[in-house]
Amino acid sequence: MFYWFMKYLVAGPIVKAVFRPWVRGAENIPKTGGAILASNHLSFADSVFLPLSIDRRVSFLAKSEYFTGKGLKGRLVKLFFTATGQLPIDRSGGKASEASLNTGLEVLGQGDLLGIYPEGTRSPDGKMYRGRTGVARMVLEAGVPIIPVAMIDTEKVMSVGKGIRIRRVGIVIGEPLDFSRFEGMESDRFVLRSITDEIMYELHRISGQEYSDVYATSVKEKRARVAR
Repeated sequence: MFYWFMKYLVAGPIVKAVFRPWVRGAENIPKTGGAILASNHLSFADSVFLPLSIDRRVSFLAKSEYFTGKGLKGRLVKLFFTATGQLPIDRSGGKASEASLNTGLEVLGQGDLLGIYPEGTRSPDGKMYRGRTGVARMVLEAGVPIIPVAMIDTEKVMSVGKGIRIRRVGIVIGEPLDFSRFEGMESDRFVLRSITDEIMYELHRISGQEYSDVYATSVKEKRARVAR
């Protein structure tokens, strides 16, 4: 209930009036049933603009640190992410990552939309980086369509280390991708990589971003080492 209250009566009207987001391809999102929205990731604001700009509820897998903060600020951040349908995902690997995968599968099994950032983290410089194969495994295990979504210019609204700026943003929603031909092959790492690369190619095509075939996390780690 709080989600819809925020979407239609509080945050939604304000965001639409201030940032005037435009949406292209909304008809590609199915009216009912589970589906994955695979998006590029330019800004923290991506998880706000996308859910507020489409009719159906979207749950995103967000890093678990957003739910474990201390003090008043930590509680407010947790409240915001919970109220907007965010789900904590543990990035520490192993059984923790497996639990996060199962959480996403639960959402899809309930016939809802799940938002995923295949790059695994925000782009450090506006480029698109190599996707991680977790999204492919989820597609095959859930047996749902995956819909590529390109966020446009959201990094100009909110980027790391800078305040909020008023800019118009856009969302391009591509046609659903069907990987049913790989059914039952979710344990084949070559298949998972092939699916992931196809998803990233489509995201690259509809977003117009420059593509770099390395992981964004590797780029961030390298820059952090240089900055020390």
